[in-house]
Amino acid sequence: MTKRRTTICLSVAAVIAAVAVILLILGVTVFKAKDPITTVDSVALKDLDFSVDVRKPTVHLTAVIETAVTVTNPNVVGFKYANSSAVLTYRGKEVGQAPIPAGEIGGGAARGMNMTLTLMADRLVGDSHFFSDVVAGTLALRTDVRLPGKVQMLVGVPAVAYAACDLEIHLASRGVKQTCHYKTKL
Repeated sequence: MTKRRTTICLSVAAVIAAVAVILLILGVTVFKAKDPITTVDSVALKDLDFSVDVRKPTVHLTAVIETAVTVTNPNVVGFKYANSSAVLTYRGKEVGQAPIPAGEIGGGAARGMNMTLTLMADRLVGDSHFFSDVVAGTLALRTDVRLPGKVQMLVGVPAVAYAACDLEIHLASRGVKQTCHYKTKL
């Protein structure tokens, strides 16, 4: 009877060890947390209205920037992100913001987000470089999107997806030239 119990115990231990090794291999390969990928698909300038009064150096400016961003989750499991925002800056000063509500992206899925950033002209006018930039016909702005969240494995793995775009707005042609950079931290 003792020999039979020993054989059963060893068999159960071997099965448990084999299952643990299989789970470890799957955890290291298939279920390994991967970086969410953030891509800025388009940046469009809408409702640009500006005028310059050279006699009394004043500039009147209204602009709306529409940005389309796609976040792709390459993981087998979901990516749950918290409330965040897209921020528009001019020479390091915040001049616009758009909220990004919390959400979830399923495993292997992508989610598109459209954001409307309204330029707060009152924050621009106080900058000493603003008038000379308008006279030169080009405004250099930057959009930053930060999406903090968790990849939902057995335990939540923190991840933050970043996208930053340098925008060059040509006031006469109303064109936008963009250069974007992406980064993700797990």
